[in-house]
Amino acid sequence: MIIGLTGGIASGKSTVSKMLKDEGIPVIDADIVAREVVQIGEEAYEKVVNNFGIEVTNSDGTLDRKKLGAIVFNDEEKRSALNEILHPVIRNRMENRVGELKEKGYKTIVLDIPLLFESKLTNLVDKIILVYIDEDLQRKRLQNRDQFSDEEVEVRLKAQFPLKEKIKWADEVIHNHGLLSDTKEQLVTILIKWNCLPRS
Repeated sequence: MIIGLTGGIASGKSTVSKMLKDEGIPVIDADIVAREVVQIGEEAYEKVVNNFGIEVTNSDGTLDRKKLGAIVFNDEEKRSALNEILHPVIRNRMENRVGELKEKGYKTIVLDIPLLFESKLTNLVDKIILVYIDEDLQRKRLQNRDQFSDEEVEVRLKAQFPLKEKIKWADEVIHNHGLLSDTKEQLVTILIKWNCLPRS
């Protein structure tokens, strides 16, 4: 089974991802793949620099993800242009990784995709787990974690569908407001229900 793990910015999805790995389930992280495909020499890197200019690179030529992020978060057209470059490449690489893991005998594989719904990638997965927190807590965590201003927080939240909207599309929801042990218990319950625990 291919499980899609998603959430919102600062919802605690990375924590759940680590818990899955601790259970022996391989996780393919879309954010890591996104960083790989824009390394110098990669086709997507060339396309990004050609589209957004040399000013989105560091002095050593590597992509300055912060500068690029600042541009696309504030401009929907530019965000769409970046997505058109990156999404097909990221998708192909993730599908290749799934194939490799299946060949190694893994029965359950998790695709950790923050923008699973926004990027219309739900057809890559069989089931979806959403990591949910309410919006007020999401704002607080985002400000504490990244030292964002109120305006920066709003820009980032608007770039994603609200978590309460995503609930209706998920197969299971993990409510991540309490203790880590509560979050873990919810996750294990879901994995047992789906018969996905390698150790069970």
